[in-house]
Amino acid sequence: MARISGFAVALATSLATVAPQLPAQAADTVAVYAQEDSICGHGSVQSAVRNGFHYQVRHVPHLPDVGIVDLYNARLTRYEPATFNNPIERRYCAATVRLTDGQDRPVWYLIEYGQGLAGLGDNVEFCVLGFDRWNVYNAECSVLR
Repeated sequence: MARISGFAVALATSLATVAPQLPAQAADTVAVYAQEDSICGHGSVQSAVRNGFHYQVRHVPHLPDVGIVDLYNARLTRYEPATFNNPIERRYCAATVRLTDGQDRPVWYLIEYGQGLAGLGDNVEFCVLGFDRWNVYNAECSVLR
């Protein structure tokens, strides 16, 4: 019996070294965090954040009349690929904005592919810390984090 179990162990060990090594795959592909991403810092995305912020400070009462001078340190914080059950690809990003009053504030934004006007283009939702007066994105922009 010892010979058979020894043979089985030797066979299993030799097959493990000969079998092709495949990369491990996670069950949840939504876990990509804090990585460089050219889309988060793309000019069109930054422009959407700037234009939306400009509109927001003009139309929401009691917000300071400031603008975005610079948007920097853009990085991907989460990625949700399109799947059968969730057909909308989403990228969650974080960055820092410098305002015209000299303050630097964190900003979080979401890029939804194919969700622009009438399904054309992409949708960008954003939240600058301290400027969500109506609490649209929950406390301290937590919805977009």
